[in-house]
Parts: sequence; structure tokens; C-alpha cells
Amino acid sequence: MGDMEPIKITVFQAYLFWENVEKNLNNLSLRLSGLKEKTDLILLPEMFNTGFTTHVEKCAETMNGRTMHWMYEHAKAYGCVVAGSLIIEEDGHYYNRFVWMSPDGSFVHYDKRHLFGMANEDKVFTPGKSRIVLELKGWKVCPMICYDLRFPVWSRNLGGAYDLLVYTASWPDKRSAHWRALIPARAIENQAYVIGVNRVGYDGNEIYYSGGSMCISPMGDVVYYKPEDEDLYTFTIHPAELLKARENFPFLKDADHFSM
Repeated sequence: MGDMEPIKITVFQAYLFWENVEKNLNNLSLRLSGLKEKTDLILLPEMFNTGFTTHVEKCAETMNGRTMHWMYEHAKAYGCVVAGSLIIEEDGHYYNRFVWMSPDGSFVHYDKRHLFGMANEDKVFTPGKSRIVLELKGWKVCPMICYDLRFPVWSRNLGGAYDLLVYTASWPDKRSAHWRALIPARAIENQAYVIGVNRVGYDGNEIYYSGGSMCISPMGDVVYYKPEDEDLYTFTIHPAELLKARENFPFLKDADHFSM
């Protein structure tokens, strides 16, 4: 952990246009062009190119599709990782897939494990089987998607597996109290930084999203929080804060051991 560096993270709490890849990518490009400083990571909401939809035939792309190329172009242009989820079709299956795109064009992905039955996501998508942990400037990063937030066992930081937990989301305003409670809970119980990036505006089902994107420290302090309105915001998180929290309050060593 000694080689961890501070990382600069840019959260893009975007307004998304319903099932309109062209408009979404153009809007994201336009807003990102206003970035004033170098960043290490740009985080986008769940299904950032379409909005949250189960119309997979209409909205799915391949791993060689337009949105993947867009992610690569922007990662290269800004010299940083670009990450968020989109609908991917692969071998006859559809996935709500989180893609972590590096500036050199290499990428890794995580498929959403917990599919949202209330919106029939489980009827059309195939659930992911495994968690992944990535590396960024010495930080171990664990990506999750939206509904995963409700399931603490899946998110558990066993053996200090990660330092930063990221949720990319389309979390409706009517359940925003749950979002505001669970993200700080995950940070505190897992002694890690947690970032949730949500969207804003109405979708094609007249569901309203009020943002509330946030970054919470391992001690439960608010690093960033933004309700309502589109927001592109860059902040820095520091390894010293993380190490201090874990050294002064070594709660993780007393965690219950279990396997899934």
C-alpha cells in the first residue's frame, strides 16, 4: 500500500437522453471538453449511452461497437481511465456491463450481478458471476452497478480486497433515501472510499432521477455530494486518509469470515 498515490476522480452526473446513443455521446463529449484539469478517472452513470432500459434489441452494442470506440477515444484524449456501464450483446446474451477503459485501449469489465426484478432487468439480462478488482495508481478499485448497492455480502471488503468501491447507477429519486443511507454505510463498514455516480432527469418511463452522486471517506465523511442538476466535478482522494482510518480503527480484522 506504500506505493499508493493520490488519485483525481471526475464524476459526471449526466442528464441522459432516452435510448439515444448519438445525443448522449455528443452531450458527454461536449461537457467533457470543459474539463479544466488533468484527471485519472472519469466515472459515468449506468447505461450512460442509452439511459436505463430493458429494450435490449434496440439498445445493445457489441464490444467492438460505437460506444466502446467512444470510450477509447476519450480515454486516449484525456489520458485517463473512462468507466461506466452499457448494454452489451455477446454470444446471444445481454449484459449490463461496466467497462473500465484505459488510455492505451486495453479494458476490463464487470457484469452486473444483481439484476433489478422490479424493472424486469432479470428477464432480459444475464447476471455476472464474479467480482473484479482493478488497479489505479496503487489503489485497488472494485466496480459495482446500481442495485448491487443493496447487497452488502457481495460488496464486502474481505481481507482488504479493495480501497475504493465504485457504484455506477440509475437510481430513481423516489428511493433516494436508500441511496443516501447505503453508500455511507458501505464506506464505513468496508473501511474504503465509496463513490456513487448517478444520472439526472426523466427517462422514457417518466421515472425521475435526482442525482445525489457522492464520494464518502472510510470514516464516513462527505468528500463530494451533488443532488439535482447535471454536474461534472473533479476531486482528489488521498491514501493517507485511508491508511489512517484502517490503522486507528482496525475493524476489518474482526469481520465475519464467509465464502460465497
